Amino acid sequence: MASESVLKINGLTKHYGNLKALDSLDMNVEQGTIYGLLGPNGSGKTTTLSIVMGILRQSSGKYYWFGREPDYRSRLKIGSLIEQPVFYPYLTLNDNLRLLARIRDVGDHDINHVLGTSNLLKRKYSRYKDLSSGLKQRLAIGATLLGDPQVLVLDEPTKSLDPEGFSDLREIIRKESDRGKTIVLASHILDEVEKVCTHVGILKSGSLVMEGRVKDILSGKEVVYVSVEDGDKAIRALSNCQLVEKYEEEQSGNFRILLKDNHTPADLNQYLFEKGVAVSRLVRQKNTLESEFLQLMK
Repeated sequence: MASESVLKINGLTKHYGNLKALDSLDMNVEQGTIYGLLGPNGSGKTTTLSIVMGILRQSSGKYYWFGREPDYRSRLKIGSLIEQPVFYPYLTLNDNLRLLARIRDVGDHDINHVLGTSNLLKRKYSRYKDLSSGLKQRLAIGATLLGDPQVLVLDEPTKSLDPEGFSDLREIIRKESDRGKTIVLASHILDEVEKVCTHVGILKSGSLVMEGRVKDILSGKEVVYVSVEDGDKAIRALSNCQLVEKYEEEQSGNFRILLKDNHTPADLNQYLFEKGVAVSRLVRQKNTLESEFLQLMK
C-alpha cells in the first residue's frame, strides 16, 4: 500500500524577472519519511521551501499539504526553519519562545522540552543577542518543535553548527522520525543527508533530476576507477558491457564506471581482459550520494 502524501508539488515554477528559479518542479514527500532536498547554491532549494511555507508566491503550479491546498490550519501542523531565524535580541530565550508559542496558538508547556532538546536549558534566561551563532542556530532548530508539529521543514539547518551540533541535530531528526513525524531537510552537505535521510530529491537549475529512496539509489552498486593503456578499445568494450550501468572517461585512459547491481570489480576486470583491454589500475569505491550528486551536476 502506498504511503500517504504529506507534501505534493505539481509543476511549480518561479520567475525572478528573466531568471527562472524553479522550472515545472514535481515532487512528492510521503508521510513518515526523512526527505533530503539536495542541490548546489542557486538550484532552487530555499525557493521551493519558501513557497510551500507561504513565504513566497509561485509564478505557476500548485502544491498540497496533507492532500489539500494549504491554509492556516495546515501550517499549524508544520514547524519550519527557513533561512535566517528571527528572534528579539534583547529578550531571553524563554521569552522569545513564549512569544512564538502565542503566535502558534500553543501553550508554554513545551518550552523546557524545546530548550532541553536543543541543549540550551541552562541558557533559558540568557538574552538572545548574547548567544554565539551556533547557539542561535540550535535555538532556531529547537523552536521548530514547539507545539509538537507533524512535519518539520528545515532549510540548511547545519549552518553555523559545530561537530557536536551536527551530532545533536542528527539525533533530534532520528528521534522525531521515530515518533512518526515527516521531515523535509534542504542541504548541500551530502554526507549528513546520506546519514539521516530515507528519501532524496536532487535539484539542478530549478528542476528535479533525481528522486527516490536513498537505499535504492545506492543499493548494491559499486564505483570502479580503471586506468587502461588503450582508451578507444576500452570505450568499445564498455559500450557493449552488460555489467556496466554507466561509465565516463574522466581523462584519457581513465574511467569512472558504475557497475550494475550484484556485479563486482573482479567481473569487470575479467571482462576487460577477455576483450583484450590491458588494465594498469583498478580501484573500487562504495557508491555514495556525493558521487551520484557530482555526476548529476555535470
